[in-house]
Amino acid sequence: MERYVWTIGVDWGSASHHLCVMHEDGRMIGSRAVAHTAEAVHAALRWLTELTGAPPQEMAVALETPRGVLIDTLLEQGFAVFAINPKQVDRFRDRFSVGGAKDDPRDARVLADALRTDRRAFRRVHADDPRIIRLREQCRIAEELQDTALRLSSRLREQLYRVNAAWLDLSPAADDPWVWQLLRDAAHPEQWTRLSRVRIARVLKQSHIRRVTADEVRTTLQQPRLSAAPGVSDAVAARIASLIPQLLLISQQRTDTDRQIERGLDALAESLDGEPCEHRDVVILRSLPGVGRIVAATMLTEAAGPLAERDYFTLRAHSGTAPVTKRSSKRTFMVHMRYACKDRLRNAVYHWARRSIQHDAAARAYYDRLRARGHRHARALRSVADRWLRILVAMLRSGAEYNPSRFETVSVAC
Repeated sequence: MERYVWTIGVDWGSASHHLCVMHEDGRMIGSRAVAHTAEAVHAALRWLTELTGAPPQEMAVALETPRGVLIDTLLEQGFAVFAINPKQVDRFRDRFSVGGAKDDPRDARVLADALRTDRRAFRRVHADDPRIIRLREQCRIAEELQDTALRLSSRLREQLYRVNAAWLDLSPAADDPWVWQLLRDAAHPEQWTRLSRVRIARVLKQSHIRRVTADEVRTTLQQPRLSAAPGVSDAVAARIASLIPQLLLISQQRTDTDRQIERGLDALAESLDGEPCEHRDVVILRSLPGVGRIVAATMLTEAAGPLAERDYFTLRAHSGTAPVTKRSSKRTFMVHMRYACKDRLRNAVYHWARRSIQHDAAARAYYDRLRARGHRHARALRSVADRWLRILVAMLRSGAEYNPSRFETVSVAC
């Protein structure tokens, strides 16, 4: 590890921060509160240089958060920035206060001293590629849009259920965009039986729907249904008229976001100036079975650090596939699922494993062996995901794409 003469602990706050400067021999040199303004932050950086007489390259900064404008400013000025989980900071705090005292100056000192003595507990923060930052936000926007669409479609389903609508026979969850398009022109229940076959056929064709035909939709809508109380149909029509524009807007935004994510992945996979692109990881990752657009984008953005460092152990911990073991003296040895991980990354590797056992014989054989040993479905999928992470890191280190023929003998033997 590199040697730093000075360590600076920064207790992050929304309105102000507190800095503590410590020498490598453990002496606290200075402490200062800094307002969260450009003038105050730059003045504090000048104060650090004057106080230590050292350039930023000889200073290491410890914080509890890995991102933010203050982090970007420190990296831009040349400081080495290290981040640590707040739970670990709470353990280090016991060095200075067994009674549990806590305040901003003390936390800044704890961070500075912990970085000085236990830098292995911290992880180095690096500036992300602008394309990775943009792709990360697009993935999170897609997730938020999906959650919003689910809430709105649940409300629509509740309104359709109030009048015993035949739409629920065609779309039980009321989450099909083609249903929303038809309801946009016929929000009132009395209008549903009067929808023309031409209009229904046009919407089905535009939405690429083949599981039902226009005649089947008309027949279903014209079947006799239970009658609602007077006034209920008008109330349902008003609610549907307010929900449908929102659902259609969310649907269009989701389509646009998916296209942006696809373009972002293609941009990362392209070569620059005729040289091999540093983001060849995209090509390698997308060659694996079960890895689609969302899984690839989530892996590249939420696990950018471990993937860049080819760190399998950190990657499996962040994704939740690494189990947690507990044993003390004569107590029973326990192994349970890891809950402290990145939820987005956990969901991505779960769906990756789920899809892979449907398309890859070796993954399916491995899953079947785990199930035969008595593992539950979720437990077996976590092991399948862990296997894929191990394969992915090996492929990234060698620079080779996935070759299913290497695993054919394994699947045949199983």
